[in-house]
Amino acid sequence: MRPLRATRAPVIHRSKPLAGPDADFGSGARSEVEPKLRLSGVKLFGNKSQHFDPAPSRLNYRLQRWMLTPGVRRGLRVGLPIFALCAAAGIYFGSAERREAVVAYVADIKTSIQQRPEFMVNLMAIDGAGTNLSEDIREVVPLDFPISSWDLDVEQIRDTITGLDPVKSASVRVRPGGILQVDVEERQPVIVWRTRRGIELLDETGAHVERIASRKEHTNLPLIAGKGADAHVAEALQLVTTARSLGGRVRGLVRIGERRWDLVLDRGQRIMLPTERPVRALERVLAVNEVQDLLERDVAVVDMRLGQRPTIRMTKAASEDWWNTKVTVGNGQ
Repeated sequence: MRPLRATRAPVIHRSKPLAGPDADFGSGARSEVEPKLRLSGVKLFGNKSQHFDPAPSRLNYRLQRWMLTPGVRRGLRVGLPIFALCAAAGIYFGSAERREAVVAYVADIKTSIQQRPEFMVNLMAIDGAGTNLSEDIREVVPLDFPISSWDLDVEQIRDTITGLDPVKSASVRVRPGGILQVDVEERQPVIVWRTRRGIELLDETGAHVERIASRKEHTNLPLIAGKGADAHVAEALQLVTTARSLGGRVRGLVRIGERRWDLVLDRGQRIMLPTERPVRALERVLAVNEVQDLLERDVAVVDMRLGQRPTIRMTKAASEDWWNTKVTVGNGQ
């Protein structure tokens, strides 16, 4: 058994209190270690929070960015004043009395300007039209002079004048000196059209010029007849020009079935022309007539409707004489 050793008691070294700068350093170190009582989001003992964030909130940031967009800035700079003006005008004109007063004021200003002497038209001058046509124009355009040029509808007046049958074209303008100038180009009649309603004059396009009482008023113009003849005036003029070698024997042209022409001559003779190329068919007949005097004989009809087989029809008297001659020869007399 081993002998017991004597043990030393533990020596406790007590630290001496520090003095001077070391004492200040030590006290600061201890203060950092010591816990402090803090409440989150609450100021303790009236002291301000040490963590303050100067940045704006997310909503405030988005609002500022939206206000910096060009559209919004333009709307605030331009749209807002316009909206304010419109609102003010709407409030002002919301009263019926104010509206009527403004309308009357504007009408008085407009009337005072339009009735000035330099805007007044005192008469109408018509050039290029005959006496009868001038009277018709003054009748269809009833104007009470003097009248303000602001009250004249020049386009409507021109349309009204060109609506007359004898007028081919017209121009209307206000001349200096208060004159309403009307320049008219009349349609020139080139052919006479006989219908069941009467006798009419047509121009080269087939447009109606005027109605006449008798054919004797225009004996120098060719005559056409038949339904739908006015739609083929150009072709009729070509036929008349082709038949000028016949001189005064031509009486006129008749439209048959709205399809073709018949050239009517004196002595009751008639040349029946085809639907297609009638001018060429007439030239063939005239060529034969120059060589054999076809139209000087007792021929009633020359039928050219079948170009490959022209047909000649004799007059009734010539046909009777021919049959009599044939019978006489057959009996041996």
